[in-house]
Amino acid sequence: MSIITPMLIGVLYALLNSFIREPNRRRFNALMVAGAGAAYISGGGFGIWELVFCAAVAYCAYRGLESWTFIGIAWLLHTAWDVAHHLHGNPIIPFLEHASFGCALCDPVIAVWCFAGGPSLVAPLRARFARRSKPVARERS
Repeated sequence: MSIITPMLIGVLYALLNSFIREPNRRRFNALMVAGAGAAYISGGGFGIWELVFCAAVAYCAYRGLESWTFIGIAWLLHTAWDVAHHLHGNPIIPFLEHASFGCALCDPVIAVWCFAGGPSLVAPLRARFARRSKPVARERS
């Protein structure tokens, strides 16, 4: 369960974002990954490298205002940083020992969605249910 739950959170994140229309969805995600890039600054344990990492993610987030690919790259950078923090023993949530491990499983799911262009996961469901709810015309003999 500790492996599946973070991945489901990534899917839920993409699903909830599907309710935001483009281009606002992309812009919102650029802001979200920029915030994620700064998550470790106040106690991550890697000193000046925390700021270097934050700057790299901020650059990707800025480019992500116009490109889903850069948002995906930023999420993968964050994944690598999560792994480093998990191995170093400085989790993203200090009182949850495996928080960075969970984050490292969630972030790539979000990255894959971003690399796909951040598509709406709701629109195909709406279309499918709309087809099912239409009455079928009967043929006349």
